[in-house]
Parts: sequence; C-alpha cells; structure tokens
Amino acid sequence: MKKLVMAAIGGTTAGVLLSTQLAAPLIAQENERNVSVYEQLDLFGDIFDRIRADYVEEVDEEALIEAAINGMLTSLDPHSSYLPPRDYDSMQVQTRGEFGGLGIEVTQEDGFVRVITPMDDTPAMEAGVEAGDFITHVDGEALLGLTLEQAVDLMRGPVGSEIVITVVREDIAEPFDITIIRDRIRLTAARARLEGNTAVLRVSTFNDQTYPNLSDGLAEMIEEVGGLENLNGVVLDLRNNPGGLLSQAIRVSDAFLDQGEIVSTRGRNPEDGERYNSTPGDLIEGLPLVVLVNGGSASASEIVAGALQDHRRAVVVGTNTFGKGSVQSVMPVQGDGAMRLTTSLYYTPSGRSIQALGVAPDILVEQRDPIEVDEDEEDRATRSEADLRGALGNTTLTEDQQRQLEIEREDAEATARLRNEDYQLAYAIDILTGLNALGPEAR
Repeated sequence: MKKLVMAAIGGTTAGVLLSTQLAAPLIAQENERNVSVYEQLDLFGDIFDRIRADYVEEVDEEALIEAAINGMLTSLDPHSSYLPPRDYDSMQVQTRGEFGGLGIEVTQEDGFVRVITPMDDTPAMEAGVEAGDFITHVDGEALLGLTLEQAVDLMRGPVGSEIVITVVREDIAEPFDITIIRDRIRLTAARARLEGNTAVLRVSTFNDQTYPNLSDGLAEMIEEVGGLENLNGVVLDLRNNPGGLLSQAIRVSDAFLDQGEIVSTRGRNPEDGERYNSTPGDLIEGLPLVVLVNGGSASASEIVAGALQDHRRAVVVGTNTFGKGSVQSVMPVQGDGAMRLTTSLYYTPSGRSIQALGVAPDILVEQRDPIEVDEDEEDRATRSEADLRGALGNTTLTEDQQRQLEIEREDAEATARLRNEDYQLAYAIDILTGLNALGPEAR
C-alpha cells in the first residue's frame, strides 16, 4: 500500500513539474508581450509630451489625442474610425433618416475619398455625382492625407451654402468641378410605385424607416391593382443603396422569405458568431421577385440580395455589387464619443463571404443611356398592316377584345418608353412578365 501511495504522489509531483515546465515559457512570452506594449505606450507618451513642448505652434491637446486614436483605428481598415461627440450625434440622427449635407455615402481608398453612391433626391445626385467618383478637392483644398472624418467635415456646412468638389471619374480624362448647394437631407427610405401591374419598391437606404415604408407602400400598390392576384410581381430596386442598419436588412429579406437563414456573422471568436433566420410569412405569397443591383449597392443591400439569391427566391439583375462584407459595431466611449470598429464579417445563407467580391447578378445587365428618338422614324418603324390604305379590318373581334388590344398596345408603348429611360428596370419587368406567362409551376 505504501508503495502505491508513494507511486501516486510521485505521479502527481511529475505532473506538476511537467505543467510548470510547459507553462513557464508561455508566461514568459506573455510577460514579454506586456512589457513591449507598455514600452510602446511610454513611447507614445514621450512623443506626445515633446510635441506639446517643442512643436513650432501651440497644439490643441484634445485634437491631437483624437487624431492619434483615429489613426490607430483607420490603420485597421477603411470602416473603423473614432467618432467624436459631434460626429456620433450626427450618425444617430442619420439612422433615423434625417441629416444635413450633400447626400453622398463615401469611403476611403489608398488615401482618396471615393463615392459609394449618391442618395436619391439629394443635392449630390441632382448635381451629377456618380458612384465610383473620386473626390480629390473640396473648395480647392486637397483631401489627400486627411482622414475620412476630416474630409467629410470639409463637405459639411450650413444649409444653403455652396461647395465645389473636384472629381476624378474613370471614363473622363481630366478632373472636373461640380458645384453643389448644401441642403438638409430627408431620406424616404423606401418608395413604392406601379409600372403597369408590377410593383417597383425603390429602397434607397436602410434606416429605421425602411421596413415600415416598404410594407406600407407595397400594401397600397396591392390595393391599387385590386389584390395580389392582379399583381405581376415585385421589383426590389437596391441600386445605389449604400446600406445601413443590419436589423433592417434582415426585416426586408424576411418580408419575402418563409423560412431559412438570412445572414450569419463571424468574428474573431467562433462563439461570438450569430445567425439570423427568417420567420413564416411572405408579403407577396410567392409571386415572382426581381432584385436590381449595381456597383453602388453595398453592405445591407448585399445582405438582402445575397439572401434572396441563395434561397432562389429572387432573380438578381444588374451589375456586380460593391463588396462591403464587414460588420461595424458602434461602441460608446468616455467623453460622449464612440468607436466604430469592424468586429465581424457577414456570410450569405450558402456560406459565402461577400467581402471584396460583392454579389454577382444572375443576369448581367448594364445600364444604357437614353436614346433620342426621332418621332417620324418611330412612326415608320411601328407601322403595320392595319396602317395601310384600304387594308381589310378584323371583324372577328368583339368590343371587349378590341378594348383589350388597345390596353395591351398602350402597355407596350409605356414599356418601350421605360426601356429607353431605365433599361435595367425595364429588363427586370420583362423577366417578371415572362415568369407570369409560364405560370406558377415555372417559378
């Protein structure tokens, strides 16, 4: 028995020694890492003190610390940043759907400010700013070398004041100026209208108003056509939508899905990942759905397009989306400011990350510029047998059939006009018309 006890004690002692031997290097490494961090923080304090004491002009200490914090965050990725109290307040107002400015969503690429998209019915859109434009100067002042927040600050100003931005555009050889009058931006997050018997839901941003605007507008369109049975389908227009609230992207996706995952997020730690699933109920009860996207569709827009595409609930039409597949958490910090930090990536239901890739449309359709049509040539092109002098009439049609033919002719003319004004939208409506012609079993 004594031998067994001694053996057990000896085994325990050996185990303790082994654990100590393994742990010692790890503890040493952690201590070295901590010492290195503290040395770097001492270096920061030393440089800060020397700037305060020796810089050629007196410095604003608060602004200097803000710049250091922002520099630390912006070095991580283009979407992480520090929000001082003023900017944090502005961001909270913007998510409620009203703010002052030009009406553009911007990011930073290699030190340059790039337009993700101009927002609907804003001064920037009316002035001709386009997705993909690079803004190099504001009122003659170069933006290169400034943080994104500093560049945005230059673009802010009193409502009614004038600003001149210098733009570099891919298909134009020389930079050019655009003059914009600042205004208070009031965003209607979603608008609904009818094109024939097709409901077009234009979603321009994802804020607190998005889902209520969309569901109310869709209900009005359904009532206007006399019920779902008379609706051709829905076009969900997400072109030039820069994104916004994840919660609203989930609600909009859920509006057209009965079941299944909508999106998942994954951070550094696997246990921090989240999955968001749809709930029973489809606002249009399985009617055909087309989603329109382009290079200005980003973030929350891509979540919606990706979810509906993966579930084969919608046909995605247009051009490749922007490719912002990261999630930012806004964390309040001391002093009434906040930190916007990239904390995870999102994944579509099939498990694909959209980061830097975007959502590829099912049908690639480039937008076309409107074409000036000569009315005389158009009349000649649309002449038929019935227009010939002395042509025999068709006496086999009833009055109701003749009236239906007139309606169809008017619809065809309206479609032709739309195709010239907005080719992508007209293409989407053509797809819905074709799906309806084939019947529910083809969907």
